[in-house]
Amino acid sequence: MSSSAYASRLCLRDLLHPIVAGLISVIVNYGGTFILVFQAAKIAGLSPELTASWVWSVSIGVGITGLFLSWASREPIITAWSTPAAAFLVVALSTTPYAEAVGAYIISAAAFVLLGLSGCFEKVIRLIPPGVAAGLLAGILLQFGIGAFGGMSLDPVLVGLLIAVYVVLKRFTARYAVVGILVLGLAFLLTQGRVDFSGLVLQFAAPVFTRPEFSVNALLSVALPLFLITLTGQYMPGMLVLRNDGFSTSANPILTVTGLGSLLMAPFGSHAFNIAAITAAICTGKEASEDPSKRWIAGVAAGLFYIHVGIFGVTLAAVFMALPATFITTLAGLALLGTIGANLASAMADVKTREASLITFLASAANITLLGIGGAFWGVLIGLAAYALLNGRLPRRETVVIPAADAVVTTKGATH
Repeated sequence: MSSSAYASRLCLRDLLHPIVAGLISVIVNYGGTFILVFQAAKIAGLSPELTASWVWSVSIGVGITGLFLSWASREPIITAWSTPAAAFLVVALSTTPYAEAVGAYIISAAAFVLLGLSGCFEKVIRLIPPGVAAGLLAGILLQFGIGAFGGMSLDPVLVGLLIAVYVVLKRFTARYAVVGILVLGLAFLLTQGRVDFSGLVLQFAAPVFTRPEFSVNALLSVALPLFLITLTGQYMPGMLVLRNDGFSTSANPILTVTGLGSLLMAPFGSHAFNIAAITAAICTGKEASEDPSKRWIAGVAAGLFYIHVGIFGVTLAAVFMALPATFITTLAGLALLGTIGANLASAMADVKTREASLITFLASAANITLLGIGGAFWGVLIGLAAYALLNGRLPRRETVVIPAADAVVTTKGATH
């Protein structure tokens, strides 16, 4: 084989894994949480046209921002819609006129832009010790690891097959394990007739502009909770996912770019998008690529997949949602096993912070919900409190990012 042919083959092989990681993250996102958007749209009494516009705006916005940030930083910056915010809107839109909700989306997005420009959030993130951050991420992802095996009682043949194939591929060709279970799982579902694409008709989505209205009620009951929920439930763990896998892009441009994107897409129905956490972990670890410098391709691939879904609106989103829930949860859990293990190892590595890291892990896994704020915030707050009490002081600002064992520290500057 000539050297040029070998280089071409090597290049294609290196592209496969991050592209598949990007695809899996998109499948998990749509298949696992997008039903909340449809539930909220139904509660709000939105027409099919407005619902399709919501799908279009959030998908296109997520795709463009993730693609741009990953390309510009050369790091796997995966963006997504705010899942906890979508769950919140299922309740909030029942009492808030849709035009006022759109106005609240704009206010919340503008607040994220200002926060990104201020640089305050980046300073807070750097205060969190690596062990505590690893404990937080392991706790958040634990339920997904459990979910990979929990479906056995509901669908033993499918789940058992995926787990067996994953273990066998890990033994003989570890880098193709996630690719293998994705391909084999889809083939199995098709042969069993459990997914049917024969009636699929691709239709372009048409964005619908809604003139925003502003009110004090929507500011307090929608915009403020939307901002806090997205900040604590998405941005904080999402940035820690990047940090823990050794990527050093500042939070400031991520907040600013996603905030601007949300601001532009809000009049078309997008509630909020941000850096991803759980689906990002699929793309930032070794499963995406053994070489950390190539994992940014997963962010670009995910962005392109999101854009394609957005172009065809509800049609393709419905395809992902038609996949069996057990397939989605098992696929996600197996794809995240390596990340969960690496985070647990990192959390327990330093004897001085082990106790605080363990407390953070358990508190995060408990998924505490108080005052409308989710488990990620309370997990890190409890972990930091434990760290302060056990060490007699609060953590100092980290000037060096300590990577996970398989990652490298990148010195590339952030995009501003």
